[in-house]
Amino acid sequence: MIYKRGEVYWYKFAWQGKLIRESTKQGNGKVARQMEAAHRTSLAKGEVGIRERKAVPTLKEFLKHEFLPYAETRHAGKQNTLRYYADGSAMLTRSALAGLRLDELTDQHAQQFARQHSSLSPSGINRGLRTLRRALNLAFQWKSLDRPVKVTLATGERQRDRVLNENDVKKYLNACPQPWKDCATIILDEGFRPSEVFALRWSHVFFNEDGTGLIQVMEGKSKAAQRMLPMTFRVYELLRGLHEANGLRSEGWIFPSTSECGHFTGDAAKDQHKKALTDSGVKAFVPYTLRHTALTNLGEKAGGDVFVLARIAGHSSITVTQRYIHPQADAINRVFAASQLRVGTKLGTPRETPKLERSKDFSVILRKRLNTKKKMVPGVGVEPT
Repeated sequence: MIYKRGEVYWYKFAWQGKLIRESTKQGNGKVARQMEAAHRTSLAKGEVGIRERKAVPTLKEFLKHEFLPYAETRHAGKQNTLRYYADGSAMLTRSALAGLRLDELTDQHAQQFARQHSSLSPSGINRGLRTLRRALNLAFQWKSLDRPVKVTLATGERQRDRVLNENDVKKYLNACPQPWKDCATIILDEGFRPSEVFALRWSHVFFNEDGTGLIQVMEGKSKAAQRMLPMTFRVYELLRGLHEANGLRSEGWIFPSTSECGHFTGDAAKDQHKKALTDSGVKAFVPYTLRHTALTNLGEKAGGDVFVLARIAGHSSITVTQRYIHPQADAINRVFAASQLRVGTKLGTPRETPKLERSKDFSVILRKRLNTKKKMVPGVGVEPT
């Protein structure tokens, strides 16, 4: 109920056994009743867990006060990741999207951003778009957004798909300075990320007397990156020699340096990698190509089992792992040869399936079959002999 005290109206009502009494500071009875109703509604929302919605920040505000501080804490030991998000945030802050509220942003705005930066490469555009996508995902997790926002990346981004042959690998390793030569060898044999090799400690390595051993990766891009893999013989000999040369230490970095983090880093590796390319004469490639080469070779040895390879690579999604599976024509032929049923010209008269012709390019065989003038047996699909 409302009542007047002096020149202003007051309201009072009981709520859960308590008396609520407040002044509206208003001389208009209609407004006073509206204020009473609003107070009752506010209490009802609190009772069922509803809270007043916070003001949604602009993209610029969220990047500065929420996203970048989070990235600096979450990726404190990953300078490349920090630099990537910092550069992406700077691109977004300078764009027309900076002043928009988070709940106003859509994939249409993301595509406008891509068009405004069309002078950049797809990788450069995606630096900003990936940062935007990560920021919006975090905003949704932190309840700053009521719904997730889809962000489509620019197409045409160059993938690292080069695989080094044995001759190039040999020439390259022979020209590598230390400690990059040892790091590159481990990457080529184990399929580790370069950053995982740089951060190895002696406590992560386990030697057996029978010439075998294990390497444990404690940190990585995701939970799946934490894994333990067997050493190849070459890696065992390499690490065993380093271990003995370092006095059989049980702690400390395997590849120490005077850098701020205390171990060999990607910046130093780039300089040694560049020198190795110059001295070896091998066609230029980025250091990450070593991992791609390793995983491609391991994928062939795994028989194309993408789940096994994902475990070796430390991937959280097999979608990424599929990039390293490159089935050859012979492997495809073997699969179809093994799955062929015994068929004949008459039902119930089995005969051996003709052997598939072997060719590095089985599309040639397909064209020959399609252009043949011989009649095919209906319902069987095999030429009669």
